[in-house]
Amino acid sequence: MKTFRYKFTRLTFWLIIAGMVLCAAGFALNLYQCIRYGIASAADPVYPIIQYTTMFIVTVALFAILLSVLIFSAYIVDDKYFRTRFGFIVSKYDVKKIEYITLDRKTNKLAVTFDDDNYIVVVVKEEWYEDFVQALLKVNPAIEYEIKSLENDKKDGLK
Repeated sequence: MKTFRYKFTRLTFWLIIAGMVLCAAGFALNLYQCIRYGIASAADPVYPIIQYTTMFIVTVALFAILLSVLIFSAYIVDDKYFRTRFGFIVSKYDVKKIEYITLDRKTNKLAVTFDDDNYIVVVVKEEWYEDFVQALLKVNPAIEYEIKSLENDKKDGLK
């Protein structure tokens, strides 16, 4: 089984970190208000209990989701399946249904196309492109691998 970690853009990485910081700040602020004001000062104690509980659950859940996206996002190739994992969301595809892989040098994107014409753009480090393709070809040698380069487009008369 080969695992290739998802490559986040710098902006996305920092937005995830900022979201985690906001979740921690929201949790701390809610905890402070819960300790400082409590539920004794409220006319009806049900509403503060619901408010504090909801805020604790939401901040912890969002923090866990963002952390899982940051840590567990990857592409996994094993002897039968190609899996995409984005945090808690996991998709599984049969490697035998992959028709071809295209590396477009112009856009620097690696696309995996299936027999039903659906495709996935794989976002990993550029140094891992060949290892990723080789891992898929090892499982299914019938996959066609195509590299679209600037030179090929010029030869074909495309701009």
